[in-house]
Amino acid sequence: MKRLSFIMAAAMTFLAVQTSYGQSKTFKLGQWSEIHNSIVMQLNHSYVDSLPVDRMMRAGVDAMLEELDPYTIYIPEEENDDLQLMLSNTYGGIGAIIHKPDGTNVTINEPYANSPAHKAGLRCGDEIVAIDGVPTKDLKIKESTDRMKGKPGTTVIFTVKKGLTGETVEVPVTRERIHMPDVEYAGMLNDTTGYILQNGFTENVSADIRAKVLDLKKQGMKRLVLDLRGNGGGLMGEAVNIVSLFVPKGTLVVSSKGKDERSLVEYHTTLDPIDTELPIVVLIGSGSASASEIVAGAIQDHDRGTIMGTRSYGKGLVQSIRPIAFNGQLKVTTAKYYTPSGRCVQAIDYSNRNDDGSVGHIPDSLTTEFKTASGRIVRDGGGITPDVTIEPEDYSRLVYSLVLGGVVDQYVIDYCKRHESIPAVDDFHYTAEDFEDFIKFAMTQEFDYRSSAKTYYDQMKKELEKDGLAESMKEQLAALEKSLDIEKEHFLRMKMDEIIPFIEEELATRYWFQEAGVKVRLRYDKQLEKALESPMLF
Repeated sequence: MKRLSFIMAAAMTFLAVQTSYGQSKTFKLGQWSEIHNSIVMQLNHSYVDSLPVDRMMRAGVDAMLEELDPYTIYIPEEENDDLQLMLSNTYGGIGAIIHKPDGTNVTINEPYANSPAHKAGLRCGDEIVAIDGVPTKDLKIKESTDRMKGKPGTTVIFTVKKGLTGETVEVPVTRERIHMPDVEYAGMLNDTTGYILQNGFTENVSADIRAKVLDLKKQGMKRLVLDLRGNGGGLMGEAVNIVSLFVPKGTLVVSSKGKDERSLVEYHTTLDPIDTELPIVVLIGSGSASASEIVAGAIQDHDRGTIMGTRSYGKGLVQSIRPIAFNGQLKVTTAKYYTPSGRCVQAIDYSNRNDDGSVGHIPDSLTTEFKTASGRIVRDGGGITPDVTIEPEDYSRLVYSLVLGGVVDQYVIDYCKRHESIPAVDDFHYTAEDFEDFIKFAMTQEFDYRSSAKTYYDQMKKELEKDGLAESMKEQLAALEKSLDIEKEHFLRMKMDEIIPFIEEELATRYWFQEAGVKVRLRYDKQLEKALESPMLF
């Protein structure tokens, strides 16, 4: 009887604590809602100028959600097209990447193969002077793209200054539903090795992968490389369906768990596999996240293939789309996902912030060991660690400056204005003689061409000046600076072998479209080359 009384008392205490906790959370939410509304009403009544209500409220909502994690975002009705693009990689438009610095006309940078832009004869280097009669020079880039997009079947009229001839013509372009495929390239690397480059997980990519795998098998594929480097993820269901191609039907791929401990949901394969014995390598890197990690984690935990490359990003959070007032959408983090062995690969703990609001990575010392199907040890909390670590090529600071600073891109546009064609991609190589043309162009451009050593020197000199030591080391600093200073042209020549692959890839893409660019990239992919040489591939 005493035992029963004790249990009842404990249960009542638990319920009281739970009720109090729930009331406390609800009370605080109501309190802050009232405070917020009170502030807005008082500002509306008393503030000296008219309130920019839309801008204020959007900034407030965005700031509130930023306190949670980077993936929980508000999408108003007018941005629903962006949501559709995020989910399906489709939009209504002309199918081209444009270049548009402020104060310049729109320039066609990269038309997609068989797109409306391509079919209308637009090519890299063509300038769009006006869109439906509206001059583009003073438009912002978003204003320009918004005018180019539209309902499939509608027509937009461009006034175009042709890059090759300088002639100005009217070009009508009928918009279409543009789908940017997640499978960027699929082909045979040699007589027995198939290769698929996948850059997203939007709707129906798994069906595309299935078709590509079947086609590669017909071509004689005996082993497959699935390249997920730089793939930031997408839909969980597509990841499950991709894994289903290579494991028995009914295999556990991933599970998710939300706030409630009872919310555990397991996702098993429901489709018949294509091949459960085909040797597979999954290439990953620091940009491989979310659905990419679900695929890699399942393949690794079931010992179905070999994971190669470098540690993945570590995004173990699941988002869902929830409708909200006025036709808006809330993309909200609703769960964490776990690989078949039970690992959560989330690398950043957003729930425990530092006093300044910053967040940190989960240290390796706090990670936990798990085991694959064959008993191999794997760990959680920090992405997927590959079975075979292969570091990517390390580029010089100059190359990053040229590529990320847009110098290579600008050169390619200029090149396309001066050259009507290049050889077919298998025969095209940008030579050392061609590189002289790039040097002439680069010498007219402003960019940071300092070496990494020179940037460290500049920072060191500033610190010495702060400490009052620079004057006493004046001679030594002058000698060191002289030895580190490299003329722009000389440094460009020094790094020619690093720069040429980027120019070659971009030119191939502009003349022969995206698949051609990937073919060129594969010529110089040393990380892939090392993966193919690994004995663990067989």
